Amino acid sequence: MRWLAGGTGSGKSTLARALAEQHDVLVYDGDRAERGYVGRCTARDQPYLWALLNAPAARRWTGRSAQEVYESMPSLHGETFGFVVDDLLALPVDRPILVDDFRTLPREVAPLLTWPEQAAFLLPTPVFRDRALRTRFADPARARANWGDGDHDEALTLRLARDELWDAEIRRQAVASGLPVVTVDGARDVRDLADDLAARFRLG
Repeated sequence: MRWLAGGTGSGKSTLARALAEQHDVLVYDGDRAERGYVGRCTARDQPYLWALLNAPAARRWTGRSAQEVYESMPSLHGETFGFVVDDLLALPVDRPILVDDFRTLPREVAPLLTWPEQAAFLLPTPVFRDRALRTRFADPARARANWGDGDHDEALTLRLARDELWDAEIRRQAVASGLPVVTVDGARDVRDLADDLAARFRLG
């Protein structure tokens, strides 16, 4: 098992695809897997996730501060990691598995590692993330699916501020756990970063 986590807009999924092509790893896509958490979520065991799932999209991103949105993240409270572990235990073990999951925190994964660089936490610079998310949500349909029919520019500004808080927590936990953080600023191409991660992950 290898873990590729960290901030949004850092290129995790792009790197996961590159590693899968080069090293025949099986990728666990956390964003896609999240859809399966819905049926396993309960108001008692995952109260933050339950509240998020039952709130209209616009309400999640309007009338709240970045700190409030950050503090309401289910993953911050450990509500999603159990789902990830259950999913991974059900996968075949004939090849390495690469977990591409924004929600994984260093404190959760640290006890499961055989060596520290079995996990890498990618954190984008503010400029890199701003460019990535503005490109991602330039599609009105995608923006509406995430933020409803409210002010999308306001929602994106809030999202960027929330993600800075998440990055700070990731960095704090990674340092405390002795796990590597990789800064992504666009200076290195995908192949270079993928080769770096493959060496860290002991692939090939």
